[in-house]
Amino acid sequence: MPTAATDAHVPVDRLRFPRREDRSRYIVERFGRFLADSVLDVGCDRAALRDLLPRVRYTGIDLGGTPDITIDLERADRLPFDAAAFRCVVCSDVLEHLDNLHAVFGELLRVAGRHVVLSLPNCWVNARVPIQRGRGDFAHYGLPLDRPADRHKWFFNLQQAREFVHGQAARRGDFRVVDERINEKPKPWPVRLLRRVRCLSRRRYLNRYAHTFWAVLELA
Repeated sequence: MPTAATDAHVPVDRLRFPRREDRSRYIVERFGRFLADSVLDVGCDRAALRDLLPRVRYTGIDLGGTPDITIDLERADRLPFDAAAFRCVVCSDVLEHLDNLHAVFGELLRVAGRHVVLSLPNCWVNARVPIQRGRGDFAHYGLPLDRPADRHKWFFNLQQAREFVHGQAARRGDFRVVDERINEKPKPWPVRLLRRVRCLSRRRYLNRYAHTFWAVLELA
């Protein structure tokens, strides 16, 4: 596997997720081989993943939506499960919404018996154009008149997301990254070519245009 210092060999899938259900289908299509026996879906919302895994013992947790167990991840010091309680833990675009991101990440690994499938967004990609054009606000950030029910608490790029996941795995020593994917919105090839000309390094290109980083961690 490549180290966190390089993304040269990480595959890129060109697609977008108009609905949360589309993200769940992508998880099954790309990472289905890891979703065996029992799955904990952290931040499940309406639990779209449940119907896509009929042969798996599924448990969804979230504050809203239709979870099996209602949990406020920002107020939970510990997930209410034993160590290695689930064969696989899924956590897709959830951690960036939590002040206690590091603690919850540790809990994902604690309750995973074999694999953790997670994604983190490239926050830069949504901010780039509005900032350049001086619009003053963009999705998940800003200062609304009323306190929002949910928002991003962290602002990082794709490379920082990779470095965080690899670094956390290396620090613990009992997990390793065994699979990675990067998502980029589909664009016509002339647009992609122009972007490549503007960004000579792959890292700079991905930080500027890719929208999601995926990783699978495996218990060593």
